[in-house]
Amino acid sequence: MALVNRLQSFSSSYSLSPAHIKPKALNLNPICSLHYNNSSSSSSPFTEKHSIERYERDQWLYKNQLGNTENIAPCTFPSDYDSVRQNDIALQLPELKKLLQVLREKRESEGCGGGKCGPGNVFLVGTGPGDPELLTLKAVRVIQSADLLLYDRLVSNDVLDLVGADARLLYVGKTAGYHSRTQEEIHELLLSFAEAGATVVRLKGGDPLVFGRGGEEMDFLQQQGIHVKVIPGITAASGIAAELGIPLTHRGVANSVRFLTGHSRKGGTDPLFVAENAADPDSTLVVYMGLSTFPSLALKLMHHGLPTNTPAVAVERGTTPQQRMVFGELKDLADKITTAGLLSPTLMIVGKVVALSPLWMVANDERLT
Repeated sequence: MALVNRLQSFSSSYSLSPAHIKPKALNLNPICSLHYNNSSSSSSPFTEKHSIERYERDQWLYKNQLGNTENIAPCTFPSDYDSVRQNDIALQLPELKKLLQVLREKRESEGCGGGKCGPGNVFLVGTGPGDPELLTLKAVRVIQSADLLLYDRLVSNDVLDLVGADARLLYVGKTAGYHSRTQEEIHELLLSFAEAGATVVRLKGGDPLVFGRGGEEMDFLQQQGIHVKVIPGITAASGIAAELGIPLTHRGVANSVRFLTGHSRKGGTDPLFVAENAADPDSTLVVYMGLSTFPSLALKLMHHGLPTNTPAVAVERGTTPQQRMVFGELKDLADKITTAGLLSPTLMIVGKVVALSPLWMVANDERLT
């Protein structure tokens, strides 16, 4: 089994104390995060990396370590986030092994021992931008019938409330500077539980094939002989634009729309790429994951000829009750984002269609008063 091999390698790495891990940091104590006070986490509609909601939801993974959580003294996180991640994985290993064994035994009791029935299925499910009412009926059905669900940070808490009572949840979310699991580890988890015959659901915010790395997971699993089904979700561009009354295309205003990632694989504040034809005044530009790179992106767009007064909007946590937004012209939107203190996830929409939103007029009236 792929995961068994992976688990064994993890266990060995801890005993050998590799150079990139500080042995003192790998102290398998109960989860400090149960007492972690983070105001941005507590107000977020999503699963933040050290939120209480995350550990309550995934508590089955830590039951051997937690004991009586009421008596756990508060503790602080080391500044070395890789140590935090490795410590968290080490705490999860025993229960992950147990679950694999339970699934294998279940398959054998059903007469499927020795691979007679083949592997289980993996579903890549898009959960939309956050509002659970934007889920498809098929997504709800699969979510409620899963054995194991691996979920990202941007799957909203309201969506996770729909998970079946007997299902197991495992957080594999990523934020800038902290990946609870690497992409390769996610691949191994999906493969191993599918090989054990489980119905595995990979929950992703938005649509799994729009900047969601769903294509990578699908390709990896299919090469291993695992059947993968994709259930599309409403991508953030569509959901948030509809929420604000912005038509992404409009006859005589915008004849095309372009989705652009503002996230660079190598990090930094410079966008991964900005083609000259992205600065098309007759097109709508939607920027995902672009909070840190938008100032540079805006300058490049204007350098390539996009008018400085092009209407634009930035929307934080769109379609959720915590939604916040700022409207402005391209030349000043980056400053407005900073002033408003918008947080991730924030989506930017740039183009003349933004001025068609009824909220654009309201924002302009407020600016003039």
